[in-house]
Amino acid sequence: MDDEYAKLIRRMNPPRVIIDNDYCEDATVIQVDSVNKHGILLEVVQVLTDLNLVITKAYISSDGGWFMDVFNVIDRDGNKIRDEAIISYIQKTLESETFFVPSSRGSVGLKPSEDYTSIELAGTDRPGLLSEVCAVLTDLHCNVVNAEIWTHNARAAAVVHVTDGTTGCAIEDPTRLSTIKKLLCNVLKGNNDLKTAKMTLSPPGFTHRERRLHQIMFADRDYEKVGRAEEESSEDKSSKPDVNVLDCIERDYTVITMRSKDRPKLLFDIVCTLTDMQYVVFHGVVHTGRMEAYQEFYIRHVDGLPVSSEAERERVMQCLEAAIERRASEALELELYTEDRVGLLSDITRIFRENSLCIKRAEISTEGGKAKDIFYVTDVTGNPVDPRTIDSIRRQIGHTGHTVLHARWNSSTSAKPPQKKMMSYLFGNFFSTQSSQNFKSIRTYS
Repeated sequence: MDDEYAKLIRRMNPPRVIIDNDYCEDATVIQVDSVNKHGILLEVVQVLTDLNLVITKAYISSDGGWFMDVFNVIDRDGNKIRDEAIISYIQKTLESETFFVPSSRGSVGLKPSEDYTSIELAGTDRPGLLSEVCAVLTDLHCNVVNAEIWTHNARAAAVVHVTDGTTGCAIEDPTRLSTIKKLLCNVLKGNNDLKTAKMTLSPPGFTHRERRLHQIMFADRDYEKVGRAEEESSEDKSSKPDVNVLDCIERDYTVITMRSKDRPKLLFDIVCTLTDMQYVVFHGVVHTGRMEAYQEFYIRHVDGLPVSSEAERERVMQCLEAAIERRASEALELELYTEDRVGLLSDITRIFRENSLCIKRAEISTEGGKAKDIFYVTDVTGNPVDPRTIDSIRRQIGHTGHTVLHARWNSSTSAKPPQKKMMSYLFGNFFSTQSSQNFKSIRTYS
């Protein structure tokens, strides 16, 4: 009944998407007007992020029953969106009747696929873990067609899409799936895992990798500092994002401000976490500069109440810091192009392990018989990789016309923001980072 009512409201008030390349000098402006519902902001941001578009500014308003967002977007090369196919796709997707209808599955942006079996992993991170996982999959005649792996606060999570190495189809045999689960759980547990390792199959036919990774790590409580994460040096602490959770009693909101180093998909990661924590963004603004990003959100819980306790405030801060850090990497980026084959990923990760490299994050993809794998790596102590190690890896992999390994330094950790007063862009007031109880004299723009 709820779904039918939502469809009726949308037919009476169809969404409208305006895409303008003339209003702003250096970005394409996308305005979305629609009936409001929980999760709509994430859905819109996800569509833009999945197209590899960069959101440089955003203005969010969803008070009452209506949602209106304005995004300034550019492509990865810094240009306006001129491709008519992309413009048409954005407009048709965001204006489609089914896109914003609430799903009984409780998930957002799910895409059907029956070409592979999706495996979700969670456990304690350690050097060589990915290599061991890949070796098990190879021994079980599973071919990894694409995957994404994140590590944060001594925890590791992965979403891996595999096919049968012989048939190239999804693996459906219950006995074989049970064997895969048992052996992968043994690898994930290791010898000293104090937390329970997890291996599950994604819901049949549906997955969105990055959204699931956020949910897996959030459920695994990676935002809690454990083990070596508590022994951060002063330099590590200085690179933390600056997250503040403040009270706006006059307007009955909780205000979140965040300053961090800018990077692709930052807004998506933040909105994912707020949505999964059951918070609603009523107003917000996003500004990005050459290096730094500033985000400010006026939120309430889905029950209509602002953050009500110091414990809740601390948890929100921890979870948002984790959301910013999960995809950030102070590491060497290794990008591998080569012919795809069964066991390729197992061989590559074994070579990394034998050369004492730790994989902090990885993106694995295959298409048309070609593999494109991106690894973010450090040495076993977390320090930069010796260039001689990369030369050795190139020789072992075989740097030829069919196999190319690019190496470049990737620094996307958060820069320390200034500890001075911060400006509230949305309502125009100034407040100190020390203010955590109340806002005085809120002034609005005239």
